[in-house]
Amino acid sequence: MKKQRVLFLCTGNSARSQMAEGLLRHMAGDRFEVYSAGTHPKGLHPRSVEVMRDVGIDISHHVSKDLEEYRDEPFDYVITLCGAAKEECPVFSGATSIHWGFDDPAAATADTVVHSFRRVRDEIRQRLSLFILANKV
Repeated sequence: MKKQRVLFLCTGNSARSQMAEGLLRHMAGDRFEVYSAGTHPKGLHPRSVEVMRDVGIDISHHVSKDLEEYRDEPFDYVITLCGAAKEECPVFSGATSIHWGFDDPAAATADTVVHSFRRVRDEIRQRLSLFILANKV
């Protein structure tokens, strides 16, 4: 069975898209080839690594990638995770475009930043569970 190719996009490729990439690989990596990128990559956020480690997923080896690296590659799904990425996302011929808007956990106040990262991680995981069910073959 050919794996479906999924690209997650957010602005910085530091939190939301990195967590989505790690989660989908963990949840259904046998069925999906998973990638992530940013419209303006700025490096993997340490809190992303921390909250993913809390659920047994290691993304410490991930690096932020620029959307341009994937412009000419074929994807089955291109999923934007923030409004800014949705607005800047080019059309990927043949790909189904999906938008899931999630808050930027890095924008939380210092007192709530870890909670915000955990909440967004869990919201992404819930959405991915539905995505996986909808793509059962």
